[in-house]
Amino acid sequence: MFSQRTNWRLSPNALARAIEEARASGQQILDLTVSNPTEARVRPDAEIVLAAFANPEAMDYDPQPRGLLGARQAVCRYYRESHDVDLDPERLILTASTSEAYSYVFRLLCNPGDEILVLKPSYPLFEFLADLAEVKLVPYPLLYDQGWQIDLDSLYKAATLRSRAVILVHPNNPTGSYVSAAETVALNAFCRDRGLGLIVDEVFLDYSHDGAPRRSFVGNADALTFTLSGVSKISALPQMKLAWVASSGPKEEVAEAGARLEIIADTFLSVNTPVQLAAPVLLGQRQEIQPILRDRLRVNLAELDRQLRKHPSCTRLRVEGGWYVVLRVPVLGTDEDLAIDLLRKIGVIVHPGHFYDFPNEGHLVLSLITEPAVFQEGVARLLEVVE
Repeated sequence: MFSQRTNWRLSPNALARAIEEARASGQQILDLTVSNPTEARVRPDAEIVLAAFANPEAMDYDPQPRGLLGARQAVCRYYRESHDVDLDPERLILTASTSEAYSYVFRLLCNPGDEILVLKPSYPLFEFLADLAEVKLVPYPLLYDQGWQIDLDSLYKAATLRSRAVILVHPNNPTGSYVSAAETVALNAFCRDRGLGLIVDEVFLDYSHDGAPRRSFVGNADALTFTLSGVSKISALPQMKLAWVASSGPKEEVAEAGARLEIIADTFLSVNTPVQLAAPVLLGQRQEIQPILRDRLRVNLAELDRQLRKHPSCTRLRVEGGWYVVLRVPVLGTDEDLAIDLLRKIGVIVHPGHFYDFPNEGHLVLSLITEPAVFQEGVARLLEVVE
C-alpha cells in the first residue's frame, strides 16, 4: 500500500524513548539540545512582528510563482545590507522552508536514483529529503585537525556518472565550520568540470563567533549554485515559514534553472500572502535579535571553556559559527548509550555524535542558544559524569 520512499523506521530510537520516559516520570530535565529560538526564550519584538500581519492586502490573492516582488526585494535588501552583495530578485524563488527549497532543487537536478554528494558529519534531515526525492546521498568527509577541512580527495573519489550536485552547509551544522576561500575555488572547479550543481545552505551564515561577516554564495559565479536561507535563523522566526533559493553562476544555466524552478514553484504555490507582505518587517527584525543571539553564543561558549579547564579529559572542537558546539569526551561505549546514561543519571539531554554521522564515538553535540543558567548547570553535571 505504501511507497518505498517512505519505508522508514517509524518507532522512536532509544534516546527518544528515554526522553519520553523521563518526561513522563516528572524528572527534572536540563535540555542542552534546544535549537528552537522560541523555546530558548529568544524572540523578536512580538508587537512589531504581529503588526506586520495586519495588512489589508493580505485579503487579495495574486499568485506569483517566484514570490511577491516586494518580498523578494526585501531578501535582496538583506543581502545588500548584511553581505554587500547585489542580488537580482529574478534570481530568487520563495519557499515555505529551506527543506522545501531543497526538494525543489533536488527535483530540478535529479532523476530517480541519481546521486548527491553530501558532507559528513552534517545535518540528518538530508536523508529524509533525499528519500522523498528518490535521490541517493553519497558522503564525503570533513576532517578535523586544529579545525575542519573538506577532504577534497575523497570528494573526487565519491563522484560517479550519476552525481548531480554537491551539498555544502556554510557554516556546517553541527561543526560550525565555514567553507574557506581555497575550498570554494576547488569546489567550483570540481562542479564546473563535471557539470554538477552546488547547493549551499546558509541558514547560520550571520552567526560567526568572531563577529566578522562571512561571504555568501549568492554571488558565486563560477559554477551553477543554489543558495538556501530563510527567516527561521536570520530573524529567529521559525514559525513564520519563509525561506528562499537564489540561483547564481553561468548566465545561461541560471536562466534555464530559474525557468524550471518557477514551474516547480507554480505547481505548489506554498508561500502564503500574509508572510510575504510581512517579509520586510520580519527580515528587519534581524537587526534586533541577532546581537542578542550572538551574545548568548558568546556567553555559553565562554562558560563551556571555563568549565573545560577543570576537566582535561574533555575538549571542545574548534567552532567558527552557528548555534552548536561539538564536545569530545572519553570513549567508554557508544555515544547514544552515553547520552541515555546522562539523561537517566543526571537529567541532561545531549545529542550523540552518531546522529550527525560522526565516524567515531566520543562526540556529543550541544546547543549554544540554550538559556545560560540551564547551559551552565547542564554542562557542570555532564562533565562531572563523563570525566
